[in-house]
Amino acid sequence: MANTITIQGETRSEFGKGAARRMRVAFQIPATIYAGGNEPTFIKLPMKETTNALRHTNALFELKYDDGSKMAVVKDVQRNPVKRQVEHIDFLEVRAGEKVVVEVPVFVEGETTGAAVAFVDMQNLEVRADVTNLPERIVVNVEGLGDGEKVLAKDVKLPEGAELIIDDPEDSVVTVEVPKEESLEPETTTEAPAEDADATADAADADAE
Repeated sequence: MANTITIQGETRSEFGKGAARRMRVAFQIPATIYAGGNEPTFIKLPMKETTNALRHTNALFELKYDDGSKMAVVKDVQRNPVKRQVEHIDFLEVRAGEKVVVEVPVFVEGETTGAAVAFVDMQNLEVRADVTNLPERIVVNVEGLGDGEKVLAKDVKLPEGAELIIDDPEDSVVTVEVPKEESLEPETTTEAPAEDADATADAADADAE
């Protein structure tokens, strides 16, 4: 299940690219906490601590700032496309007992039979769960499955209290099959046209004369 991570930040009153650049130089990340229809809260967070915390999928955050604090989950993370450095975070404020929809990565465990290999058809599944019990991963067991067998969305075991959000429960989440070997194309030889062969023979006769 997701961790609850407490981070001490500060409110911010400067905005724009210049302000964001100054914050990053000071090893801080600008962030915004959205709260439904209410006014968002603008804060800045310590870069190293926050970046490490983002490694936990669907973590529940307790964000402290000045004299206040909010419980929130990550809504969006903006990263530098080259350096991959976190440049801005959007949080969504939540309350105890509230359920939210999150994307949960799919992992496979277990040994398939023979030469069969498990292929993940859906890298992530949407799940609705309590904010205090958000799953970090969904593990699909393929122990003993053989070529041609599938694990459907309706058969995926979810953490207690979680609900799968999917249009078709018959969709395949994991497929088990034996990889097909790439067929080698036979070597082909190009024969010279008949007239070219005759011309070559005539030239040889002329040289002999």
